[in-house]
Amino acid sequence: MPKFIIERDLSGAGDLSESDFKGMAQRSNEIAKDMDPPVHWIESYVTGDKVFCVYVAENEQQMKEHAEKGKFPCTNVAKIVRVIDRTTAE
Repeated sequence: MPKFIIERDLSGAGDLSESDFKGMAQRSNEIAKDMDPPVHWIESYVTGDKVFCVYVAENEQQMKEHAEKGKFPCTNVAKIVRVIDRTTAE
């Protein structure tokens, strides 16, 4: 299945508490497992006012549905077509 990166505009994201993130993670996991087919959350990166989430899913629409069900902001969904890292230079 393809991977997607979801950009979420979330004012003050970097200042949210551990409890806030725990609640969001629990909600995301619950919704993801109940979807058909399920989506798989890999990880998220938090900046000052944004959260970037990496998921494995069937398609972009599935990611939008996950965001809607969880009441998560969904600014942009992009399919990851390639991963590069430091070893790419070798």
